[in-house]
Amino acid sequence: MAGGLTETGDLYSPGIGMIYVFNLIVGSGALTLPKAFADAGWFISVILLVTLAFMSFMTSTFLIETMAAANAAIRYKKLTEKPEGEESDTGSLSSHGSVEEEKSSLLASQSASINRSSSLPKIQYKQYSEITEIPSKTRRDHFDITQRIEMGQMASMFFSRAGVHLFYACIVIYLYGDLAIYAAAVPTSLRDVVCYSNQGNSNTNLSENHPCWNSKNLTRIDVYRIFLGVFTVTLVPFVFFNVQKTKYLQIFTSLMRWLAFSVMIILALIHVSKGKGAGQPKAFIFSGIPNLFGVCIYSFMCQHSLPSLVTPIKNKSRLSTLFFGDFTVILMFYLVLSFTAVFCFDNSQLKDLYTLNFSDSAVCSVVAIQYFLALFPVFTLSTNFPIIAITLRNNLKTMFHREGKKCPWMVDQIIYPMITVLPPIGVAFYTHDLEFLVGITGSYAGVGIQYLTPACLVYYARKHIDRCYGKRLENKHASLFKHKIWVFFILIWAVACVIFVTVNHIVSRK
Repeated sequence: MAGGLTETGDLYSPGIGMIYVFNLIVGSGALTLPKAFADAGWFISVILLVTLAFMSFMTSTFLIETMAAANAAIRYKKLTEKPEGEESDTGSLSSHGSVEEEKSSLLASQSASINRSSSLPKIQYKQYSEITEIPSKTRRDHFDITQRIEMGQMASMFFSRAGVHLFYACIVIYLYGDLAIYAAAVPTSLRDVVCYSNQGNSNTNLSENHPCWNSKNLTRIDVYRIFLGVFTVTLVPFVFFNVQKTKYLQIFTSLMRWLAFSVMIILALIHVSKGKGAGQPKAFIFSGIPNLFGVCIYSFMCQHSLPSLVTPIKNKSRLSTLFFGDFTVILMFYLVLSFTAVFCFDNSQLKDLYTLNFSDSAVCSVVAIQYFLALFPVFTLSTNFPIIAITLRNNLKTMFHREGKKCPWMVDQIIYPMITVLPPIGVAFYTHDLEFLVGITGSYAGVGIQYLTPACLVYYARKHIDRCYGKRLENKHASLFKHKIWVFFILIWAVACVIFVTVNHIVSRK
């Protein structure tokens, strides 16, 4: 619910919560990782994967600490404004039961958080007086994470108005990138399935101007754009309404995702074990580092949905340990997926969307599996597109619509949906280079969401808690990286990475 209000529903165990986080992180970004891994070289890829996994883990702990601080800030304000005993912000929380839905609707509940100052007021320190009569244990309980407070809501509590708008601009850019990736991935998968099945040979090394059918004039890029048009006509109308996916659809797509990843790893391992692997990966390719950096950030992205997934966990006493285990398993999974890919396929054969490599009968001779893997992105990404688009539409309204002023029907029902879908569809029409799209989205907007925002949030949240409770009381959900030097390290790292990627893109274009 907006405003960080307590929700009613079922809690779930820490193990289930970590499964949700695991499924959230391992999503569409993993499909572009093998190609980026090969383009940068296996040695530098391993180093970068390990480094970015560690960085993402660190900022996840920052965000958890900020969630606890935000809960404590709300409780503190209630205690200073109401007589003791009137606080009633605890209760059971809902299990959202759907990881992809959490990722897709990451800001649906906070799209109006800036305007709802009554629920999450802007902190005014001069309103507070130090409460010394509250027992220390009771004050520690103030850091219990029982209210779901999304990133945008935390930004409205701890950032200035300019900071809040910068955050929303960053998340909007990220969502635009997400939509462009989805809009390109689905038609690409359909195009490769159709053209492959009619040519009777592999799509490997075929140019975009190559005929899709031997006896037809339509080229591969023509067929891609036709499918993009079908994709647009089919899914874009949903953006003009409010729709949500069902829990059962989410369970189905989650099972399909894990089945697809498992099949790809097993097929590649079997092919390599038979001595048929064509890959001879290089150790270091400098030119591939920028895209790998963006793909890795995109592949470890989870911060935007952590409040929705962490809050309903029953026992939160070992969150840092559980998250460390989750990130370690995910890192191992990515390494296995990438190494089996680069040794199974030659670098020139690897495609931006890894599932398309298994259309080659040399690796997979079962036609049903070939079609299942090739069409896997179509089913999973298509179900996410309308929800992400609606989320983006709502946040665009939050950014541009004035508080208290009614939005005209034409602007609300027509203009906002159109400016939501036209830019990503236009990008997908211009290019379907998924590795590039993922790299750009991760390198810029992803840096803001994964690094800059959590670091700034935890910094200002710590300052606020010190002003409320003093330094005598420690946040029981404090990050393992307590020293402020880690915050500045993350900020310097993020800025340095953005500069490096930008310079490299400029130089490479020359």
